[in-house]
Amino acid sequence: MKLISIQEAVGFVKSGDHVFVHTAAAAPVQLVTALTERHRELSDITFYHMHTEGPAPYVNPEYSSSFRTKAFFVGSNIRKALETGEADYVPVFLSEIPKLFNKGIIKLNVAFMHVSPPDRHGYCSLGVSVDGSRAALNNADLVIAQINPNMPRTHGDGIVHKSRIHYGVEVNDPLPEHFPSELTELELKIGRHCAELVDNGATLQMGIGSIPDAVLASLIHHKDLGVHTEMFSDGLIHLLESGVVNNSKKTIHPNRTVASFLFGTRKLYDYVDDNPNLAMLDCGYVNDSKVIRRNPKVTAINSAIEVDLTGQVCADSIGIRQYSGVGGQMDFIRGASLSEGGKPVIALPSTTRRGLSRIVSYLKPGAGVVTTRAHVHYVVTEYGVADLYGKSLRERAKALIGISHPDHQEILEKEAFERFKKL
Repeated sequence: MKLISIQEAVGFVKSGDHVFVHTAAAAPVQLVTALTERHRELSDITFYHMHTEGPAPYVNPEYSSSFRTKAFFVGSNIRKALETGEADYVPVFLSEIPKLFNKGIIKLNVAFMHVSPPDRHGYCSLGVSVDGSRAALNNADLVIAQINPNMPRTHGDGIVHKSRIHYGVEVNDPLPEHFPSELTELELKIGRHCAELVDNGATLQMGIGSIPDAVLASLIHHKDLGVHTEMFSDGLIHLLESGVVNNSKKTIHPNRTVASFLFGTRKLYDYVDDNPNLAMLDCGYVNDSKVIRRNPKVTAINSAIEVDLTGQVCADSIGIRQYSGVGGQMDFIRGASLSEGGKPVIALPSTTRRGLSRIVSYLKPGAGVVTTRAHVHYVVTEYGVADLYGKSLRERAKALIGISHPDHQEILEKEAFERFKKL
């Protein structure tokens, strides 16, 4: 690895190159910004990435002749660009993103990474994001990395010898942080309902946000829980420190927490730094349903934008407006359903902030179905739990209306009757 300046590093990127950008809190903002400043010299550059934190200047309209973006997951920094046509979305399961690089379906010329400084043995760490980034690094012709002492050293698949990095750029940037919000009573109700579905000895998967945090806050009296999840956030720390999560009942990676990427506060980044209890692994493995199902009582708790009366789950768009992505929901919903004693759960508030029902007769026109009606088992709102597994369409509609907001139940019942003729 040769240490050079930012300007020298981005000078190696050529017109027509495919450039991968490291994920989430590991997004190498300085490299991305410096390359964007070269826009007058470049054309036909395509960026590939999952969700990234921080600015994404390459999607600005004034750079459209130089840069194009193809995102596997949509974050707030590129949503507007998708609406205006400056960016594209590639629908794909998180478990299959590494395959796109490993099989050469997407050829990467350059990988922009963000790593910890090398240790005394010469090894850097991908830190907070291994996910599909390890596969991108392995397959890119040229690897350029920001070397940052603020990047935690995590154990697992993210260990990279400095010789695999062609050029390094030294930075000292704080990582982006996500601070948990204070939980509302509504969120806590959803959390308690979800917690009632979690058995002692279960293996958990959940994401980031108020509802996952509410679930985790409701698990303090459980025992011998394990974690095998694509995403790890601050809400897990108190369960690990208290011994509620000890991973003792897991079949694979017993006594270790398994994740693919991290996003939270500096407290989380410090907690995982050189923590041998945590294994950060490639998402092609972590999200593989064949792997997930091997653990006992896998309880996967995922969110949704809306659920229709047959159980179809839209989790990635608001009508035709792309909001996020397929991600790993289906990977874990299916893996949990195949696990012995497993429980796949979709959890959401019964209404939007504007008071519209999120339990709907029909998904919005253009809405994406992330989880099919055949895969759904449990749907949870603040009003309770609907168990849809093995139920007919009519039975599902009745159960889902029962956990919808009371203000919307009458119209949902009327529309369900018109569709199914009786309830």
